[in-house]
Amino acid sequence: MASGGWRRILTLVVSVIVLALCILSAAADDGEAIVSRFQEYLRIETVQPKPDYYKALDFINSQAKSLSLESQTIEFVKGKPLILLKWVGSDPALPAILLNSHTDVVPFEESKWTHHPLHAHMDKQGDIYARGSQDMKCVGMQYLEAIRKLQASGFHPIRSVYLSFVPDEEIGGHDGAEKFAESNLFKSLNIGIALDEGLPSPTESYRVFYGERSPWWLVIKAKGAPGHGAKLYDNSAMENLLKSLESIRRFRASQFDLLKAGGVAEGDVVSVNCNFLKAGTPSPTGFVMNLQPSEAEAGFDIRIPPTFDSEALERRLVEEWAPAARNMSFEFKQKLSGEPLLTAADDSTPWWRLLENAVKEAGGRTSKPEIFPASTDARYFRKAGVPAFGFSPISNTPSLLHDHNEYLGKAEYLKGIDVYVSVIKAYASYESKSGGSRDEL
Repeated sequence: MASGGWRRILTLVVSVIVLALCILSAAADDGEAIVSRFQEYLRIETVQPKPDYYKALDFINSQAKSLSLESQTIEFVKGKPLILLKWVGSDPALPAILLNSHTDVVPFEESKWTHHPLHAHMDKQGDIYARGSQDMKCVGMQYLEAIRKLQASGFHPIRSVYLSFVPDEEIGGHDGAEKFAESNLFKSLNIGIALDEGLPSPTESYRVFYGERSPWWLVIKAKGAPGHGAKLYDNSAMENLLKSLESIRRFRASQFDLLKAGGVAEGDVVSVNCNFLKAGTPSPTGFVMNLQPSEAEAGFDIRIPPTFDSEALERRLVEEWAPAARNMSFEFKQKLSGEPLLTAADDSTPWWRLLENAVKEAGGRTSKPEIFPASTDARYFRKAGVPAFGFSPISNTPSLLHDHNEYLGKAEYLKGIDVYVSVIKAYASYESKSGGSRDEL
């Protein structure tokens, strides 16, 4: 071959290599920008009890503007903004998709963290440490980044896609998602399916939740005659409360034993945890040690699965845990009752099939649908008659919600965006033969 021919081949090879390097470099730069936006959101201090919602609002609206999404801000309660974004679909008659996330996060003990929980530090392994990295600023940003990718690919949704960023989920959601789901605005959106937060999976499979345990936040109070710290007598406030604590401990152990034995998931048993004890007479150095108090109380977080007999548990509460005969009383700080709110997670609904298949197309798989062991805003959408799944595309990661050193790996975060690209595309492209009314779905 002539030397000119070799030069042309060499030039072509070099050009291909340069082009490949440019593509890889652009992809790397794009990945860094995606992670940088995630870190920026994590650094916004939306920690309860004083979340900076308006700074989060400004950031989310800036993202919406970059994606040409419609945006509106609603305050059902002053000082607690809800941001609603809309990616307009080509067929407004079809029920829309709702992608929900909350902007607030729980408090933290800074001294117990390896890295500051508001700095969003990424270590050499690519793990991003921050409060909200799993719960659930990650999912809110994955929605937005998935839409960014879909728009770049030229995809246009048939169904409209709404994104709601709601306040106060971590304190019950009463001034956020609950009021939103009960509003005329929500009814006007004609939502066909809602997605909300799930939990990380320690395995390859993604976890999906179709219902959740009902929360009972319970305070039990005991009263009794005060007395000298050295005196033994019946029916002191502390003795009465300790009897209740022992009865509750035995019930908790029986439920925990079921979980330890296997065959049931965490969401299938009743969880009972004592989260505060309050008693004693304060003194300048702590508490008066030679005085038995006349009042004592304890607070419990109880979560009840939809399959459990809650009426029987309430009878146990009245008869064993806080009997009036022992000068006991109780108060619910929060109690969700009524018929279990479940979303079908089988072939009877297209939304489950679409989700399952979309995850497969993205290279993942879903595990057996579960009852969420705690509570999320999804319960309010189910109560409004809208099917809802809890789904956070995080695999091979320990669940660190509300824990020290909450983190999410960069690679896992980016992979989750691709999963949501597939899910949003599948949902927003779905056309039912009947025309798509929510009842028919």
